[in-house]
Amino acid sequence: MRVYLVQHGEAKSKEEDPERHLTERGIEEVRRIARFLANANIRVPEILHSGKTRAKQTAEILAKELKPREVREVEALDPLADPRTWAERLSEYSEDVMLVGHLPHLSKLASLLIVGEEDREIVRFTMGGVVCLERDEGGKWCVLWVVRPDLIRG
Repeated sequence: MRVYLVQHGEAKSKEEDPERHLTERGIEEVRRIARFLANANIRVPEILHSGKTRAKQTAEILAKELKPREVREVEALDPLADPRTWAERLSEYSEDVMLVGHLPHLSKLASLLIVGEEDREIVRFTMGGVVCLERDEGGKWCVLWVVRPDLIRG
């Protein structure tokens, strides 16, 4: 089973836009990532996102290319959410899933899954980037790959 952890794309500042929509650059970088994932034949049944505008927009852009059966808002993906919530939920998943959220939550979740300690930075996230973790049959997680927008040509 794989989980794709996606940090939302670059967003406008709170002063510029209280809703924090994605910037033009953020939109383009997420589109580039989405096309890359689709061309790599990455398929996910669900794309789940936090209720924040920047995460929802990112999920919607990814969904246009990846064509999941469902895209929806879920709880406990906010920046300061407890990573143990999703660590427990993922133990029940058998299908691959994509989670679109924020830092520091995603970093803490990845660390908790991989080494059991949420405060050890195991992987560095970037806006619009994807970290793919894989769980083996014994329930152990590892980093399978990481892709960042700056690594992909337009």
